[in-house]
Amino acid sequence: QVHPEGKFVVDVDKNIDINDVTPNCRVALRNDSYTLHKILPNKVDPLVSLMMVEKVPDSTYEMIGGLDKQIKEIKEVIELPVKHPELFEALGIAQPKASASAAGGGLGGVLLYGPPGTGKTLLARAVAHHTDCTFIRVSGSELVQKFIGEGARMVRELFVMAREHAPSIIFMDEIDSIGSSRLEGGSGGDSEVQRTMLELLNQLDGFEATKNIKVIMATNRIDILDSALLRPGRIDRKIEFPPPNEEARLDILKIHSRKMNLTRGINLRKIAELMPGASGAEVKVRVGGTLLGSCELGTNHLFFLLLPAQVMQKDSEKNMSIKKLWK
Repeated sequence: QVHPEGKFVVDVDKNIDINDVTPNCRVALRNDSYTLHKILPNKVDPLVSLMMVEKVPDSTYEMIGGLDKQIKEIKEVIELPVKHPELFEALGIAQPKASASAAGGGLGGVLLYGPPGTGKTLLARAVAHHTDCTFIRVSGSELVQKFIGEGARMVRELFVMAREHAPSIIFMDEIDSIGSSRLEGGSGGDSEVQRTMLELLNQLDGFEATKNIKVIMATNRIDILDSALLRPGRIDRKIEFPPPNEEARLDILKIHSRKMNLTRGINLRKIAELMPGASGAEVKVRVGGTLLGSCELGTNHLFFLLLPAQVMQKDSEKNMSIKKLWK
């Protein structure tokens, strides 16, 4: 025993390669001689282990409509460095900043932001499918814990698991739940959330670009995110997902009506024109859900004629409820 704090200098069994004994690894010692005789696997919280998606998502780029620009950007910063790192080495250039931090060689992230239902999660799943990476999905609210230090510990174990299963993609949805701007005089719960975010910042700064670990974050409230999280080197690429325009809505209609038995003469472009402001998720849900109701009528043509009115019904009801408040 070196000193009263309990640190020991021990022998290593001849069957153990000393190069495998690295800082912070877990080991087993013999009871009598305190000889190191086994290297134990890293301890990972079961809640963190459940975040890893065992089956690769079946989403593909062909299933996404109206996001050609966003698909091109995320291919440049995520898919290309993972699948073809030799291209960057042959050209003698650094990989995109989404995988190499400007603040010390750490790991930068990609932020997907936009209104709900615009395809942020769907695109992240498609990237995991095409890169054949381990896909780890975590919601920011899952990292908000009751006890002090629990959220930060889960963040550390999350990145340890990603390193062990590299190449991997960590998709952090609802990042605004832990990455919101810090305020003075917050409650104890707010302080714990801030500690969790600080641990996330530390992980983004500390990783090496060669670990093949990519971080994708998604939010619909980019305006409340902390500036420390958004600075270059941590979030190096911000990809906006605006509400779909007419051409994007037309692509979405074509994709989700591709396998349907439709009558001739249906003008999908006209239907897309009649749905201003509808998100991609609203169009998809109405295409599938309203078709079931139209089966009783024995026709799909009427379904598509009624589709725009049903999609926009929610907005009209919302406007009516607001008007009633002022009567």
